Amino acid sequence: MIPPALGPVLRRWVGAAALVLSAAQAQVPALPPGAQARWTVTQPDEIVAFGLFDPANVARLLPERLRFLTVEELAQGGLSWAAKHLAGHPEHGAWGISFLEFVRAGTFAIEGRSPAWPRDGAAALWCARVAPRDPAAELGPGQPFLILGFWMPDRAYAAYMRRQGFWATYGEARLRREADGGWRGSLKAPGLAVEAACRPEGPVTGGSGSAGMQVFFPPRSSGMPGCVRLAFAGHRLQDCGREATWTFRGSHPLTGVAILPPTSFQSGYALSGAVYPWP
Repeated sequence: MIPPALGPVLRRWVGAAALVLSAAQAQVPALPPGAQARWTVTQPDEIVAFGLFDPANVARLLPERLRFLTVEELAQGGLSWAAKHLAGHPEHGAWGISFLEFVRAGTFAIEGRSPAWPRDGAAALWCARVAPRDPAAELGPGQPFLILGFWMPDRAYAAYMRRQGFWATYGEARLRREADGGWRGSLKAPGLAVEAACRPEGPVTGGSGSAGMQVFFPPRSSGMPGCVRLAFAGHRLQDCGREATWTFRGSHPLTGVAILPPTSFQSGYALSGAVYPWP
C-alpha cells in the first residue's frame, strides 16, 4: 500500500497516512478491535505514482457519504505542490488526487489463503483520497481512500477477496525486475491497458522509523457493507528518476489521469489489515 510521508515523493503528498515516527525499529500499529478477515502482506516490491483525475469520470463509484478531496482545497490548505500545480493548470482545481501502484509480495494472504500468482504476478491498485461529506462525521483511524480499481491476476482469488469483504476484480497485472535493475509493471483489464517503468536510483530513505494507518472504502457499485483498515511499518523508498514512465490505453477512466512526478519504488514494509463495518 501507499507508504508513509517520507522522501521526495511523499513530502509532496497530501498526508496519505497518519504517521508515527520514532528512532526505534518501526512496529506495525495495532488494528482497532472488531477485525474480521485478516490480511497480511510482507516483503513487497512496488512502483507507486500519484495522479490527478476528473471526478466526473468516476462519480458513479463515489459512496453518498464520501466526497473527493480537490486540488483547489489542498492548495488553499497550504500544500505548496498543489498551489504550484494549480497556478499552471487552473483547469484542475476541481480534480481529485489518487495513487496508482503495482505491487508484488513475498506474503499476500487473507485468512491464510494466498493467490495462485502467475509468473511476475502482481496486484494493481488505483485509489483516491476522500473525506466524509458531513464534516462532523468520523471515519475512524487512518487516512481515508476510495478504491477505484483493484486488479488481481487470479480470477478465483479476486472472487475470494470479495467474499471476504475486500473489493477486487480480475486483471492481468504483472511486475517484473529487469536485468539492469529496473522494474516494469503492466495491467490488462476490460477497457484498459497500463504500462509503467521505474529504475530506482539515489539514496534509500524511510525504513525503521516509519509507521501509519489507512482506511479503504469500496466503490458504491460494489454493494459491500464494510471497509478495510490497514496498518503498516518499515517502508523503504527510492526515487525512480527521469526514466520513469506511465502509459495508458483504452476507455477506462484511469486513462484520463495526469501523473504527478516523481514515481517511486517502495519495498520492505510489513502490512496487516482487516475488514470492519462502515463507521
